[in-house]
Amino acid sequence: MYLSSRSVPDAGLPSTDRGKIPPVVFALGTVSLLTDISAEMITAFLPIYLLYTLQLGYVQFGLLDGLYNGATALLRLIGGYVADKLQRPKLVAFVGYATSTVTKLIFPAAGASGLGIGGVLAADRAGKGLRTAPRDALITQATKPERLGRAFGVHRSMDTVGALIGPLVTFWILRDLGNESTPVFMVSFLFGLIGLIVLVTFVREPKKTAPVPGSAPVSLKACVRLLKDRQVRRMTLAAAALGLVTLSDAFVFVVLQKSTGVPFDYLPLMPMGTALVFLSAAVPMGWLADRFGRWQVFYAGHVLLLGVYVVLVTGGGGVVMLVAALLLHGCFYAATDGVLMAYAGPLVPPELRASGLAVVQTGQAVARLISSVLFGVMLTVLTMKSALWLVFGAFLLALAVAAMLLGRKVTS
Repeated sequence: MYLSSRSVPDAGLPSTDRGKIPPVVFALGTVSLLTDISAEMITAFLPIYLLYTLQLGYVQFGLLDGLYNGATALLRLIGGYVADKLQRPKLVAFVGYATSTVTKLIFPAAGASGLGIGGVLAADRAGKGLRTAPRDALITQATKPERLGRAFGVHRSMDTVGALIGPLVTFWILRDLGNESTPVFMVSFLFGLIGLIVLVTFVREPKKTAPVPGSAPVSLKACVRLLKDRQVRRMTLAAAALGLVTLSDAFVFVVLQKSTGVPFDYLPLMPMGTALVFLSAAVPMGWLADRFGRWQVFYAGHVLLLGVYVVLVTGGGGVVMLVAALLLHGCFYAATDGVLMAYAGPLVPPELRASGLAVVQTGQAVARLISSVLFGVMLTVLTMKSALWLVFGAFLLALAVAAMLLGRKVTS
């Protein structure tokens, strides 16, 4: 089966370059930076647009937020499979980036229709689903195994620069132009378009490689067989269990604003706070993951998220507690986002790398979709404090389940 000792190809890098972060990581990081400006402009605007402009209830908000975060699930698998089958990860990633970019022009046409907004959100996230696994496969293919944590840390840091700038752009537009949505969507589209130009110009499609002797051809059956491997299966289940109790960013920020009592005007800036911490911590967390174990760092990141929930449950504290929560939230992402992909990459065979990464990502995406919907329902039928205590208890249970599935013996 697929063992963690399986080597990752050097992707043709000369020996003098094998200790460095490959240029493709920086090129893809630039694409992600520009695309994340585009995406995070919308993320920062959605709570205001849905809850306050359109006056949607928590259940509707939960459904749309879950769709925004979970609609990537099936498309991640398709994107990974097609990239492996065609050996064209850049092409598949381009289609995904282009799909998300075009949706920014369609958003204003949806108006106040919940169905229309849901459809556009689904298309936007479908694009993200298509591109994520091929992009991460490009990074994994080009990087030495012992440097994967740092490579993903560099990529996610550049990605997070975009997440930092996006809310600022939205804040500036809303401050100067009011709550009119069209300028936000148009500027978001332009940033996405520039990202596409960078992808086409600076990222090369890898050369097709001959099949590894003794390996099975790329097929749907081969992709399904990935889950027969004990490590891959347990890793996917553990990541999904933790994803099921991970509140979406939108819910974290909305509840954080209410529980700490800070002014409503702080809401669009909260994603920037998380992004700023992520930017500072992603590369150090990647180094720690390479040095001490990627699963261990991923697990520790969720313990940090538990600290965010403590702030949400206790409430009060104003700006001080808000800053503490955003600090923990950013460190959680730094310890988990790229680290999980760095951990998963060497566990799957090279010919199924994009598919294997997509399997893990899909488990998380489905779990987080369910999480958003359930939390929206809980906020409707329970008090906010009661709903948060339920999530807190479920999170403790998920940490125990993940520890049992993988435990201390897992290193990589």
